[in-house]
Amino acid sequence: MGVDFNMKMDAHLPLQDVVFKTLRQAILKGELRPGERLMEIQLANKLGVSRTPVREAIRKLEKEGLVLMRPRRGAEVSQITEKSLRDVLEVRRSLERLAVRLACERISSEEIEELKEITAKFETLLGKVDVTAIAEVDVAFHDVIYFATDNRRLIQLLSDLHEQMYRYRVEYLKKLEYHAQLLSEHRELIAALEKRDQDEAIEIATRHIENQVKLVTITIRQR
Repeated sequence: MGVDFNMKMDAHLPLQDVVFKTLRQAILKGELRPGERLMEIQLANKLGVSRTPVREAIRKLEKEGLVLMRPRRGAEVSQITEKSLRDVLEVRRSLERLAVRLACERISSEEIEELKEITAKFETLLGKVDVTAIAEVDVAFHDVIYFATDNRRLIQLLSDLHEQMYRYRVEYLKKLEYHAQLLSEHRELIAALEKRDQDEAIEIATRHIENQVKLVTITIRQR
């Protein structure tokens, strides 16, 4: 494990969250490669912390699908496969369609404005290489829609799923040429929500996900 981690301390975050963010960034950037074992002692030494925050960070990374626990082998960076992508997105497609339908009924004018502000922020990041920053804005956009459903169970399910989706989101956002299309789809979805047109909103949301599936699948097959 020859990675030199650059852990940025944050007075507002617990140590285990700082360790988690550091390891997640290393995985998403490819500094920790698929199949690479995550040894608690080595990671703790590199980061200058005890094993406890490393252990907790690895558990959170496993929940996100970035780490896999193997019997007698321990933790390792998980592979990106078509099967894992399909499993996550089949569930997301169904939940997202429900969320959009409910949001059409319940979204407020303030939430519509928030979506427009997030989209404007997304536009300022178009074509930039800071993929994780763009991914966070993309997550924020969808979170507004989820909270607009006013359905706690659905919000929790989608929140858990988004953690597993994060890696795939980063993969398709690495394709800078796709950013303009993503922006267009966000704007179309806002317009449909503003009109409270359920059929149109569901169609756009479904197409949005299908486009992501195609792009990530192509990326996986090119490896």
